[in-house]
Amino acid sequence: PETLDLHRRIIHEKPFLLQIYYEWYREILSSLTEVGRPILELGAGGGFLSQMAPGIISSDITYLQGIDLVMRGENLPLADRSLRGIVMTNVLHHIPEPRNFLCEATRCVLPGGIITMIEPWVTAWSRLVYQNLHHEPFIPNSSSWNFKSSGPLSGANGAIPWMIFQRDRTQFEREFPQWQIEIIRPIMPFRYLISGGLSYRSLVPEWSFNFWRWLENTFYLFLNRFGMFAYIQLRRNGTG
Repeated sequence: PETLDLHRRIIHEKPFLLQIYYEWYREILSSLTEVGRPILELGAGGGFLSQMAPGIISSDITYLQGIDLVMRGENLPLADRSLRGIVMTNVLHHIPEPRNFLCEATRCVLPGGIITMIEPWVTAWSRLVYQNLHHEPFIPNSSSWNFKSSGPLSGANGAIPWMIFQRDRTQFEREFPQWQIEIIRPIMPFRYLISGGLSYRSLVPEWSFNFWRWLENTFYLFLNRFGMFAYIQLRRNGTG
């Protein structure tokens, strides 16, 4: 809880980074066009998505003020087909057994529902950054989607989303035919890096945010080679 609370304070004390989270959350919320059964935010942590969309159920692996449910992604204490979607920001690569999460999501999300996430992504540029400047493991050549973890927030492989949805896409589609990959869009090659993220001091002032966003959008054709994150959207089909 202390670590998650620290993350929350850092996000709100760094205006440039705060703008990044607002942009990520607006992108996620734009996918939630239907009304009906609840949306679950998995791994809400120090974020504030539920404040922007009060109907979202916020959850995390440990208790934190403002969290609605304490749960693990691999074991959702929810009824079958009780959700119209699951959303998360930088969470999948922290789940030690992502297959178990995908099985639980398949059980809990209605046909037509979604999983929407923003996660680290593997490009030539991001390999250089994540493997040399980031504190979390980033192992694109791992043969397994799983990794060992000794407790909450104590393990990760930042390459897992790319491994599942791109490198091993055929395997994912074979194991989880209930899900269709609708969108994979690499994003944000520079802004998170120069914001300092949760670990370093920001390298740029808040007023330059729009300039850096314009620069990234202007050269969007290079994102497949330089994006550090990806916006990923899956759609639950009507089978299974």
